[in-house]
Amino acid sequence: MERVLAETLLSQSRDPRGLLGALCRGEASAERVETLRFLLQRLEDAEERGGGGGAGALPEAAREVAAGFLVPLLRGLRGRPAGAPDPDLPARDRRRVLRAATAALRSCARLAGGPQLAAALAEEALRDLVAGGPAAGAEAAVEVLAAVGPCLRPHEDGPLLERVAQAALALALGADGERDEAGPAEDAAALAAGRLLPALGQCGGAALRAVWAGLVAAGAPSGPGRVGPRLLVLSALAERLLPEPGADRGPRASEEDPDARRCWRFWRTVQAGLTQAPDALTRKRARYLLQRAVEVSAERGAPCACGPREGTGPSLFWWSEKKKDELLKFWENYILILETLEGNQIHVIKPVLPKLNSLFEYAVSEENGCWLFHPSWHMCIYKRMFESENKILTREGVIHFLELYETRSLPFAPEFSEFIIGPLMDALSESSLYSRSPGQLIGSGSPLGLKLQKFLVTYVSLLPEEIKSSFLLKFIQKMTSRHWCAIPILFLSKALANVPRCKALGIEGLLALRDVLQCTMITHQILLRGAAQCYLLQTAMNLVDVEKVTLSDVSTFLMSLRQEESLGRGTSLWTELCDWLRVNESCFGRASACNPTGLPETPSLNAYVKNLVQEYITSPAGETGEDCFMPDWFEAKLVAMMVLLAIDVEGMKTQYSEKRRTQNVLRIFLDPLLDSLLKLGTNAYMPVLRADRCLQLLLKLLHTCMLTGSGARDDEVLTLLQSFAMSATESVSDFILRRLTMNELSSVSDLDRCHLYLMVLTELINIHLKVGWKRGNPIWRVISPLKNASIRHLQDTDSGQEPTLAGQIQRVVSMAALAMVCEAVDQKPELQLDSLEPGPTERFLASLPLNHMLQKPHPEEHSSFSEDSAASQGWGKVVAQYIHDQWVCLSFLLRKYHTHIPSSEGDVPDPVLPAVQMPARTLQSALGALTVLPSDQVLPVFHCMKVLVPKLLTSSESLCVESIDMAWKIISALSNTQLIFWSNLKAFVQFVFDTKVLTIAAKIKGQAYFKIKEIMYKMIEMSAIKTGVFNTLISYCCKSWIVSASDVSQVSLSSAKNYTELILEGCVFGTVFRRDQRLTQDVQTYIENLGHDCAANTVIENTKREDHYVRICAVKFLCLLHGSNMSHKLFMEDLAIKLLDKDESVSKSRTRYYVNSQQHRLKNRVWQTLLVLFPSFDQNFLNRIIDKIFQAGFINNQASIKYFIEWIIILILHKFPQFLLKFWDCFSYGEENLKTSICTFLSVLSHLDIITQNIPEKKPVLKQALVTVLQWCFSHNFSIRLYALAALKKVWSMCKALRVEELEALTSVIESSLNQVENMPGTGNAKKNWQRIQEHFFFARFHPVRDYCLETIFYNLPRLSGLVEEEWIAIGKFTRFTDIPSDAGFQWYLSPTHLCELKPGDWAQQDVGSHLGEADSQSEWTDVQKKIIPWKNNAPDLDLELVFQDRVAKLGKSISRLIVVASLIDKPTNLGGLCRTCEVFGASALVLGSLQCVRDKQFQGLSVSAEQWLPLVEVKPPQLIDFLQQKKTEGYTVIGVEQTAKSVDLTQYSFPERSLLLLGNEREGIPANLIQQLDVCVEIPQQGIIRSLNVHVSGALLIWEYTRQQLLRHGGAES
Repeated sequence: MERVLAETLLSQSRDPRGLLGALCRGEASAERVETLRFLLQRLEDAEERGGGGGAGALPEAAREVAAGFLVPLLRGLRGRPAGAPDPDLPARDRRRVLRAATAALRSCARLAGGPQLAAALAEEALRDLVAGGPAAGAEAAVEVLAAVGPCLRPHEDGPLLERVAQAALALALGADGERDEAGPAEDAAALAAGRLLPALGQCGGAALRAVWAGLVAAGAPSGPGRVGPRLLVLSALAERLLPEPGADRGPRASEEDPDARRCWRFWRTVQAGLTQAPDALTRKRARYLLQRAVEVSAERGAPCACGPREGTGPSLFWWSEKKKDELLKFWENYILILETLEGNQIHVIKPVLPKLNSLFEYAVSEENGCWLFHPSWHMCIYKRMFESENKILTREGVIHFLELYETRSLPFAPEFSEFIIGPLMDALSESSLYSRSPGQLIGSGSPLGLKLQKFLVTYVSLLPEEIKSSFLLKFIQKMTSRHWCAIPILFLSKALANVPRCKALGIEGLLALRDVLQCTMITHQILLRGAAQCYLLQTAMNLVDVEKVTLSDVSTFLMSLRQEESLGRGTSLWTELCDWLRVNESCFGRASACNPTGLPETPSLNAYVKNLVQEYITSPAGETGEDCFMPDWFEAKLVAMMVLLAIDVEGMKTQYSEKRRTQNVLRIFLDPLLDSLLKLGTNAYMPVLRADRCLQLLLKLLHTCMLTGSGARDDEVLTLLQSFAMSATESVSDFILRRLTMNELSSVSDLDRCHLYLMVLTELINIHLKVGWKRGNPIWRVISPLKNASIRHLQDTDSGQEPTLAGQIQRVVSMAALAMVCEAVDQKPELQLDSLEPGPTERFLASLPLNHMLQKPHPEEHSSFSEDSAASQGWGKVVAQYIHDQWVCLSFLLRKYHTHIPSSEGDVPDPVLPAVQMPARTLQSALGALTVLPSDQVLPVFHCMKVLVPKLLTSSESLCVESIDMAWKIISALSNTQLIFWSNLKAFVQFVFDTKVLTIAAKIKGQAYFKIKEIMYKMIEMSAIKTGVFNTLISYCCKSWIVSASDVSQVSLSSAKNYTELILEGCVFGTVFRRDQRLTQDVQTYIENLGHDCAANTVIENTKREDHYVRICAVKFLCLLHGSNMSHKLFMEDLAIKLLDKDESVSKSRTRYYVNSQQHRLKNRVWQTLLVLFPSFDQNFLNRIIDKIFQAGFINNQASIKYFIEWIIILILHKFPQFLLKFWDCFSYGEENLKTSICTFLSVLSHLDIITQNIPEKKPVLKQALVTVLQWCFSHNFSIRLYALAALKKVWSMCKALRVEELEALTSVIESSLNQVENMPGTGNAKKNWQRIQEHFFFARFHPVRDYCLETIFYNLPRLSGLVEEEWIAIGKFTRFTDIPSDAGFQWYLSPTHLCELKPGDWAQQDVGSHLGEADSQSEWTDVQKKIIPWKNNAPDLDLELVFQDRVAKLGKSISRLIVVASLIDKPTNLGGLCRTCEVFGASALVLGSLQCVRDKQFQGLSVSAEQWLPLVEVKPPQLIDFLQQKKTEGYTVIGVEQTAKSVDLTQYSFPERSLLLLGNEREGIPANLIQQLDVCVEIPQQGIIRSLNVHVSGALLIWEYTRQQLLRHGGAES
């Protein structure tokens, strides 16, 4: 079309100069400039052929056009920003003008006849490009340079070419990818890379070398943002940097042109693009360069090698003609894997993974076992998998990498170690990777965790000795570099702990392990972090070189462990540590100088511990003043632990010799401590700090020594320690009495000392009670004076003076001492000092003003600033502690004198104990205390409420309700990760759900009753977030309802009968956890299953807070109830009715529900509970509920629920055969109403032998069963016929056994039918299903009576029926849950049959996936899906004309001249599919009726991001006629996809290169007015009956046919 236009103009005018001048006059529209371009190109072609007219005038005319029209036009475009409006030019045409003007300028430069014009234009454009500026004229400058660059001379204009190349490269690489949005600079950079640099590359010589030098000098990319621009440049210059042999490299090409294959920076850039690039396009460019390099190498055949930067190791790339086949196979598989990974589809990727194994086979030499290919290529694939958005693919990649050393031996490579410590460990930080594989049981361990352990053990054992230490150190240091979740850090620690013993780590490694221990502390999963600590300690014992560390280093490391979570005395880990210390005792290193304590290091453990104790007891200089702060507990913990370790090590040495040595060694260690303790009471000048440190050590020794192991043996060391403590009791107690009562504690910091003294006193009381309490012992002599002195201090007033700090502190200390005495007396009745009648102490405590706020003292003149500051900052805590201790004393009084509490205050005119005898006022004060006390101090208030609320509930209900509500607000505001949460929750439950409270509330049915119900449901709701809340509630309630465990028949239900909902909710409780919650529970179960092998299981108490224990508690409670007890019977019947109602409501809420959904699980639990209750049902009660049970059988239920319903129906009919008449009625409905639910009742008949056991006359039942079954054997539904035949087989076998004569006439028919089924020919589904239903557990092995037990109900049947494992409750959990005692019939918990040995499997689903395992078993698939690189090998065309193609040029992919118009299409799914098809086949543009549709989710789901890579144009349907006419003027043929009278068969039509495809509407097709605009109509030949294809399918067929024809034409032209 363009050529015809140019020829026409030239034929009309013989003066080209005048014609050009005419075109240059007037408005510079896009059409005018494009016409000028066409004309200049025609003149240029004629000039090259020697047929141009006006040879002398033409160069001058070209110069005039350039100087007078084009250059000013381009200057104007360069001077205006890309986004700024141009009043003289429509915004849509600006790019067209720019592109046409630069192309015309190139023609002018060629026609001018000399190089001066091209050089001058290039100089000017280069100045604009370098200047840049806010006008963003770089885009226009790039276009000019791309146009005139090929006209420059390589030698004469060499310096100019170099400068242009350098500027273009700087612009292209300047787009660093760090901007959030693409702007003009990015567009210019893309044009520089996609158009200017390839144009300069065609010049060869200096320009190409300058570009290459700039790329090489920049080095390897430093970040993901730098990779994209660099690869864009390399791919644009691929033809010059990776030239094919014999290719036309241009007349200016030189043998000196660079070969990118020989540069290591090129390959590192390609690798960075394969792994670091965040976008798919950059990764495609990297693969393109790699593929081209391989193809060029194969075609050249010449040897080529490129070593790594370091100069050693295997080559990054090499080629040898001898190894051509192997090399081609390697790279073909490599690129195939990378292409496949782009899809992120595991079903496509998994079959390709075996090819990754072949890459390792090719990569390692069989001759010498060395790497042939650089290992970094393999790491690129793994890193790409690790960083995938698809976590399943990441997991597959990690597992594949961890399995590398299982089947092959790979040579050592530093890159492997770096990869493990880098990308692999980053990938391993994702918790979801550690989930169980399908089919694995809960608690069986993570497959990835086990593979990680095996891999690390193997890899470390294969490492060279000189590398091993540094690798392990870096591995551990990497574990400290991020915040790990509990699960990854656990499995990494476990893997490290299993590394074989070696001397790999020194002090630096020990410090790194200590840092890892700190990382474990941030998780809230106590068991998991405890287990991780155990494994890290084992790692230290296995890997630390003891000669490089000192005992001081080891003891400091051990202090990083939490003894209450891991290193408890008596555990297997403690024993292992003692043995390690014993073996290595003489090997520990010596410090080069004195340690921080001033002691010279010694390798002897006993000597080290002795010196440690001696130094600890000695008070450091400068800290002996009375006002010094109390010492930190860290040192006391360290010394106590090392003393006990040394004693136990000594015990190992003398295990078979004299045990007395242990006592002697302990005395040697503790003599300094004992000596100091004995002097406490008499030496008034002993430094306070030293006394405090001694008491701290004594306390820590006693606490740490407590055995936490499983053994129940008497601990000799603990006995010795207690005897030491008893010998010093008199001195210590006198010291404590003096310090607490003689005004020696006078500052806020002294309150910590008070706490220490009271803890020591409590511990001494416990020791004396353990060995036997004697009235004359020292503790007895101290308690009474302490109590009296404390009361005296509290009674003293300040005589109207301002309170002093010392006085107020003494009041706090006195109240704390009284609270300690009260707690001790409350727990140990032997300490009761007074008679049961109220004495002076009780009267004083009962008369104290409640919630008395201690007045803040004013600073004293002689006090220090730091002391005043401390008092000012911490006074709120001081007051809270004072009020807390007051309520501790009050709770003691209320419990002791609970009988004195009146039901109303008017009953006691002159109270002796006001706080006790005026309960309403006390409860009101308790409310006030809850408002001022912090949540960690409210426990004693809850204890008081527990006593007061039952007394006042009848007379002061509103006050009690207010108390309950306030307490609930405190509980609900707490987080379950706080240590105080569970103790507070337990105290709350004990007072709100106290049996007396529940009984009274239910009796009066007032506000309290409904408030308790409301809180009950809120707690159940809270359990979904805070696991274990409901456990606390139901466990306490059930235990309180059991009066005597020895006589379970005495379970009291006086209060429980009004709270049946609690048991109901407990029976069906259980949430569907999120995947991360399930994973955490799985791993916790795995750790628990390790038992005592993991010390964390020993020291951390199993709180039984799992959801299972709620149901276990409820079920065990129900098992204690007896149908012979009327109250029990009524309770269970009420519960059963509510369970059936619950099932019905769930069924109505959703008619269809999915397997293992919340609805499925809920219904499953309902029927499990009904089965548990079944033995208590009598005939009268069953008469009331039998219809509901039968009705449940008609509902469309999941398999497990069907089995439970069938089971309970069988049990009912077995126990009460009189219900058979109702059962037969179930078969009387029409088949359409029954549908497949009749299978439930047919399954019941399959157990007719069980049902008829208690029926004397069985023949009538058999006759009825046979008649019933036979009619269903002729059902149209295959499943019904199958169930009916199974039932028929059972019934007929019973008829034959009983010889029912009345049915002999049916013998031949029935037996021939059964024989036909048994001997069914072929191997189709019918025969398989018949075999499977007979082998199914419910029909073949299940016995409804003998298998009736808890194990079958809660474990075997859910397991066999395909229920998710979270619903299986192992019988061991019932026995381990001891909060509720087991009933007398405990033996019925266990299944007496072999049902537990069967494997799960549903006969109806066996065909699905029966061969899935074959896919995984294949070593390598013969054929796999392959994704193609969507561009040709040739460089993008430099003469792109359409505005639509600008973006395509920027992307660097090849394009066609096809425009697809979809403005008439409505549905976003069709548009999205078309967009994807157009992008895949390289259409130049897709025209849409509205660009808003690309935001539609359906569009995006079908387009899969194709809209980002395809030019989209908006043309609304009313504008289509104008658009089509415009395209016709541009030379396009408008083709309609429609069946018309003149339509052409698609197979007969030849598409022009410039084709515009118009697609019709989904319903109406192409309107008549648009058909008139078509040049041709094409129809798709059909063979079927349906009239038309989907519009997307039709468009795709034509787009492919167009593409196919163009490929054939270009292929023919090239050949």
